[in-house]
Amino acid sequence: MSIRNSIHAIKDEISTYRRLLHENPQTAYEETFAAELIASKLTEWGVDFERGIAVTGIVATIEGQTNKSGRTIGLRADMDALDIIEEGNKAHISKTSGKMHGCGHDGHTACLLGAAKYLSENRNFDGKVHLIFQPAEEGYGGAHKMIEEGLFERFPMDSVYGLHNWPKLPKGEIALRSGPIMAAADRFDIRITGAGGHAAMPHRTNDPIIVGTHLVQALQTLVSRSVDPLDSAVISITNFNAGTGAFNVIPDTAELNGTLRSFLPETRAALIKRIEEMTHSVAALYGAKAECVFMEGGYNPTVNTHDETAFCADIARELVGQDNVDTEINPSMGAEDFGAMLQKVPGCYIWMGQGEADEDSHHNQGLHTPLYDFNDEIIPQAVEYWVRVVEGQLPVQ
Repeated sequence: MSIRNSIHAIKDEISTYRRLLHENPQTAYEETFAAELIASKLTEWGVDFERGIAVTGIVATIEGQTNKSGRTIGLRADMDALDIIEEGNKAHISKTSGKMHGCGHDGHTACLLGAAKYLSENRNFDGKVHLIFQPAEEGYGGAHKMIEEGLFERFPMDSVYGLHNWPKLPKGEIALRSGPIMAAADRFDIRITGAGGHAAMPHRTNDPIIVGTHLVQALQTLVSRSVDPLDSAVISITNFNAGTGAFNVIPDTAELNGTLRSFLPETRAALIKRIEEMTHSVAALYGAKAECVFMEGGYNPTVNTHDETAFCADIARELVGQDNVDTEINPSMGAEDFGAMLQKVPGCYIWMGQGEADEDSHHNQGLHTPLYDFNDEIIPQAVEYWVRVVEGQLPVQ
């Protein structure tokens, strides 16, 4: 692994920022602690930036030693945390009740800060780089909001790049692929209206729980019988709420919530239509009514473009070695709103391994789990990767 000494030298400093972020997690559009820390460091390092994009978002701009090419690229890190109660014996455990950095966005932000520090001191490139500190990735469309507020008009970019730590990938390995790497995600809410009554007299009711149970089972047939087996999709019902709490009362209503994951636009559109149709038809079969509403602003699939992916694969091989780079990794059905940025400009999103040999390590725990923690040991690698992307895409003329 080839990481320059000056990047190794700032590892402890950047780790300190990462742990401060971990101790002070905030969720969608509330990331004021992160924004203040980022702004203070950028100011200290003499980096120009603009605040207040998508509420708490920040875009910093660093110019190279020359700008003969007129080219500009973007590097993006997400800042938000999750509504999870943290567990474990970390010295830097969350100080905010019910919230934690359970996905490593604290690490992503810190690594991009490390890149900002290095690039501001060593402008060995031609052109400009925009560093995008994005809020509200976890289900609230921060990327969409930044785009709506003129991200690419105010800060034009020829290409944009993102990375995510990956606990199930060993530290020192990098994975990526051309084309879809993460799925589209669409949330839906279903409300079933029947007629409640006494549990001992079900014949005088129209039980919405019965309708809901049949609907849950029916929805599972959509992927297995409506989607090409060579394609991929997932429908999961994640909440089923009904009842008053009394053991002898059949309720009037039941509510279901779920998620649809897919890759192909035509599959996504067809399944949204079929979920809505099935909701109405199953309810009607039992003489009830039901409404299905998909939340606006579902996440696009994250689709890497060919040339940018090939470029990033070469950077990864230089960084960690040929044998430690997987360019054909299977896509994840997880979602990432960086996909919205890739709908606007070409780019590439990679997974950077952080797993350790010790199976009980916090760094091996799954994303979005209470024991997870970002692995500070990959900070120099991530900073080096960002710097190589900049210097490779914007070579000095």
